[in-house]
Amino acid sequence: MSRPYDFSSMTTLVCFEAAARSSSFKKAAQELNVTPAAISHQIKALETDLGCSLFLRQHRGVELTEKGAFLFIAAQRGFEGISDALAHIRDRPETVDVTIGTSTAFSALWLTPKITAFWKIHPEITVSQIISDVPGMTARCDLSIHYGGTQESGADYRELFRDTIVALGTKRFAADFAISTLEDLHKAPLIHASGKETGWTTWDDWFAALGHGEPKRRRLHVNNYMIALQAAQDDVGAVLGWDGLVGDLMREGRLVKLVADSIPSPSPFELRVHPRATSRARLFADWLVKSAEAPPRHASGPA
Repeated sequence: MSRPYDFSSMTTLVCFEAAARSSSFKKAAQELNVTPAAISHQIKALETDLGCSLFLRQHRGVELTEKGAFLFIAAQRGFEGISDALAHIRDRPETVDVTIGTSTAFSALWLTPKITAFWKIHPEITVSQIISDVPGMTARCDLSIHYGGTQESGADYRELFRDTIVALGTKRFAADFAISTLEDLHKAPLIHASGKETGWTTWDDWFAALGHGEPKRRRLHVNNYMIALQAAQDDVGAVLGWDGLVGDLMREGRLVKLVADSIPSPSPFELRVHPRATSRARLFADWLVKSAEAPPRHASGPA
């Protein structure tokens, strides 16, 4: 396989740079902790590879030839660039203080704006998200956010908020299907976000809680809540909304409540503090719980 750079052996170049800088094979040997003979051997190998002399050997030391001086300047610039890059990395290690796991929807609709607000107060603390809609993908996190489910014994769970679940759609959709009552909604197209694995309330659950049977109208099934919300904004159908998540969409009028009926969410959104959590992760957890207690940003939807 061809090499990406037209280099001689890096060992010969390191030895050459040290000898050229000190004008001495002996001093270069001391610096690199090898024998002068080893330095001489490497320089000879480099000269053979290049087909020219790089040093004039003299009794009191060595002196660069014209070509040797040209190579020395290039080698020194290259090594200085590498040295600067290494110093930069050492001085600014890419560390993450807090790692939090959550779903795509919860991150986009609630968590990311919270992290932005937290950074304004604690710019020295870095927070990284691991986004996954697959259950059980948060084991390597300091913190994780869950919607209901079974709590593990001994784990530290803190409730963030518990929503009201409402039916949402666009004003145009409501007008096209003349939706004003629960009976009207029962006959309208509905967008179903798969929730078996995450425990999300489904349309069947929602209607049953309000005393109605399973809806029979056309359905659109998607496995991502953000796609479900977008489809609803495109007038495809009605979507269930968790009012602690989609407040911005409702305030901006992109989605509106289609009927007055609603049900309380059977489960809260909870923050789990994993045993590995550092003091900075716990500080962020405390702040996140407190921020969730602030006046609600009415929002909605599965995470």
